[in-house]
Amino acid sequence: MPERRRRTVRDLRRTNRSVLLRRLYFDGPLSRQDLARETGLSPASVSNVVSELIEAGLVVEAGSVESDGGRPRVLLKTAAGYGHLVGVDVGETRVMVELFDLGLTQLAKADLPLGDGGHDERAVVRHILDGLPAVIEGASVDPASIIGVGVGVPGVIEHGPEAVVHCQTIGWDGVPLERMLREGTRLPLFVDNGATALGQAEMWFGAGRGHRGAVVALIGSGVGAAVMIDGSPYRGAAGSAGEWGHTTSRVGGAPCRCGSRGCLESYVGATALLEHYRAAGGPAGTDEEAALAGLLADPSEAAAALREDITEHLGAGIADLVNLFSPEKIIIGGWAGLLIGGRMLDRIVAATAAYALRQPFAQTSIELCHLGPEAVAVGAATLPLAHLLDGGDPAVSRWPGGGARGIMAY
Repeated sequence: MPERRRRTVRDLRRTNRSVLLRRLYFDGPLSRQDLARETGLSPASVSNVVSELIEAGLVVEAGSVESDGGRPRVLLKTAAGYGHLVGVDVGETRVMVELFDLGLTQLAKADLPLGDGGHDERAVVRHILDGLPAVIEGASVDPASIIGVGVGVPGVIEHGPEAVVHCQTIGWDGVPLERMLREGTRLPLFVDNGATALGQAEMWFGAGRGHRGAVVALIGSGVGAAVMIDGSPYRGAAGSAGEWGHTTSRVGGAPCRCGSRGCLESYVGATALLEHYRAAGGPAGTDEEAALAGLLADPSEAAAALREDITEHLGAGIADLVNLFSPEKIIIGGWAGLLIGGRMLDRIVAATAAYALRQPFAQTSIELCHLGPEAVAVGAATLPLAHLLDGGDPAVSRWPGGGARGIMAY
């Protein structure tokens, strides 16, 4: 039986810092009295930690409110300008790099098409490293203010001393992405699955806010999902939970990019859908978003039959999520998911009802992502934000001898 590590005074202070910081970030402005009442911490502990946060510049005063018979209570909130966050979305056709303040307001964006290099890992790394100075200089911010860089990628992320990526659909087998990025930047890195990052963002700021259990479905060129339990992503034993797109929708069905057959992705992922559309006589354009919008609006019988097929497969796939996890919500996101759901959500819900067990379906609502088609980049930015809110010190990077503050090379 492993020995239980004894909690130190430093551990306790970090926990208290995280409790108060999260409360202020998500629910502020709040007074010290509000914080003590809502967290259960003693007024002395609240006062001490808040003083440290104010001194660090992470918390600022935000006016005051009258109290019952006493002096006005000073309100506190987190300082949006304290630092900056970078979110990176490694998509199917492009790398999106976005810079945010601490309140997740976008300040700059670099949209870098992958081009002929495709998903060659060196090309992807080069795009990310090119995007960092583009957004930092574009927003005229000090690189020393960057709290961290979150990177959302497809596939399974092996979280060890450094993040390693496994993604059969783009030909990545054990790609040491974090190590490769470290060779070009000293900024703190946080790498995770793109759907998981999207799930965290939707739970914090979008359709999942206020809920404990949800499944966030990411439908773009490919398909994935984040299973959120008690507000946190369920990763499974090997970190591969959420590969919903590679559950079997039809035994012996259409070939999938992963090498199997009949995967859900091969029926509702945009790349596969547009292949089916072209085979049925649709246009051969290269712009996937425009082509999918055309499919959804096409009055032809072939397009109508394909839309019916999308409805059935997506409804059955969502029903699997309902039956397996019984979540409070199913949230459909990704650029293709928002396009499809925007035109066909009622039909998809009806198809889900036809395939799902009645009792869990009655407890689940199905809706669209609130954060828009670029939500993976927002989700990626929440990765370093979560580290900060968990009590992590943004002044100390993950590299020996390096710090997020005072770094002049990025």
